[in-house]
Amino acid sequence: MTLDPVTLDVAQLRAAFPALDGPTAYFDGPGGTQTPAVVGEAIARAMTGPMSNRGSGSVSQRNADATVQAFRAAYADLLATPVDGIVHGRSATQLTYDFSRALAKTWSVGDNVVVSRLDHDANVRPWVQAAEARGVEVRWLGLDPETAELDLASLAVVDERTRLVALAGASNLLGTIPPVRTVADRAHEVGALLHVDGVHLTAHRLPDPGALGADLYVCSPYKFFGPHCGVLAADPALLETIRPDKLAPSTDRVPERFELGTLPYEQLAGATAAVDFLADLPGVPTSTGSRRERLAVGAEAVHAHETGLRERLETGLAGFGDRVVLHSQAVDRTPTLFLTFPGRRSADVSEGLLAHDVLAPAGSFYAVEPFRALGLSEDDGGVRVGLAAYTDAEEVDRLLAGLGALLA
Repeated sequence: MTLDPVTLDVAQLRAAFPALDGPTAYFDGPGGTQTPAVVGEAIARAMTGPMSNRGSGSVSQRNADATVQAFRAAYADLLATPVDGIVHGRSATQLTYDFSRALAKTWSVGDNVVVSRLDHDANVRPWVQAAEARGVEVRWLGLDPETAELDLASLAVVDERTRLVALAGASNLLGTIPPVRTVADRAHEVGALLHVDGVHLTAHRLPDPGALGADLYVCSPYKFFGPHCGVLAADPALLETIRPDKLAPSTDRVPERFELGTLPYEQLAGATAAVDFLADLPGVPTSTGSRRERLAVGAEAVHAHETGLRERLETGLAGFGDRVVLHSQAVDRTPTLFLTFPGRRSADVSEGLLAHDVLAPAGSFYAVEPFRALGLSEDDGGVRVGLAAYTDAEEVDRLLAGLGALLA
């Protein structure tokens, strides 16, 4: 599908978010976005309408079943994956832990798994701990601290005994989008699986796990206007080969066998509403076509909007000279910027910005390995500035003005 350029009317989009009626400029999207009213309403309807455990005998049972099927269909469209390849989880972290334990059952001494210095700890520690439990070697893909890029020379650690490679689709600390397909091709050459943490990427690009070469792909709806939960996408044929621990009477069908206990129907309803919101995004001219095609139109408009704001912000930051260090330098990156301030505590800068009604949190954001690679102190951390679809130019200028006052 060829997309004609579309422009996002950010004022119209912002009107859909009750929280944006207040004075705060939210630059904390990498930790979770604000939520549009329609998502909250969908959750409320699911919780207050007739709803029972799944079945076909009553309206409430049919409602539960329809809610689950609608969720799978929505994320099949968002993630370009068959509906039977969509797994719900409490979080992306929980899903990664669950699948690391299940996959590790097939690993043995002499095998190795490969993780990345670019990644959030949620895509590092589960694999490291699973490998240690099986006596399997852990190898690392490096991070270039000067460019914030993945060190592709380190792909040499992938060999014929590699069972799995884990890599972020994008760094939620630095914004770096690594060449996932290149890594996937190398992993597949030796018969290894690729697990992609798509939590940050999905918030800023319309993902296609198959095109990326991801065998397993996780994301978190609360990073793109939905409720707090996680979603995993995979080929159903691959899921059929993975045997999780589960209760004896629970179904062995895919994908249900990976979803422990009764599903939270209200979360599923909210997560579905978030995808529908993205497909018919306020502020984007009405488009036709499939939900996937409409998602692509909205994603293109958001990408252009966020890129323009990121460039505006980067230009402003350059004016501070050596008073601000911008660590987000990758060629391909999301509108997430990580900043440190020589001679100043990042927490003080973040707190000072609150006086300007600017929320830009400070910390290390569970990015243990990137911090080590960059030679930064986890105790001090840095300030993470995350632009979202609803961010506008006035908010960017207010952030810059606040920094100017604090750094004067």
